[in-house]
Amino acid sequence: MHLIPAPIRNIELTAAASSVAQARAATCNESTSYINSSGNCIHRPETTGSAPSGATAQCTDGEYSLSQHHAGTCSGHGGVK
Repeated sequence: MHLIPAPIRNIELTAAASSVAQARAATCNESTSYINSSGNCIHRPETTGSAPSGATAQCTDGEYSLSQHHAGTCSGHGGVK
């Protein structure tokens, strides 16, 4: 059995992706936003009279979510309405 070494290119891409995620995290105000599983800074759910621009779901507690993924949307807010 011959072992094939992992290409160096994959290591470089992983390091580049990691530094992009770190840069996004550094510019994300975590008091009003969070970093999602894709590494994007997403505005936390908010209560408004009507759905804010970009809202993807309304939570059971009446807040609107701008989540990009189904999993975890409105967690801590009673789930999706």
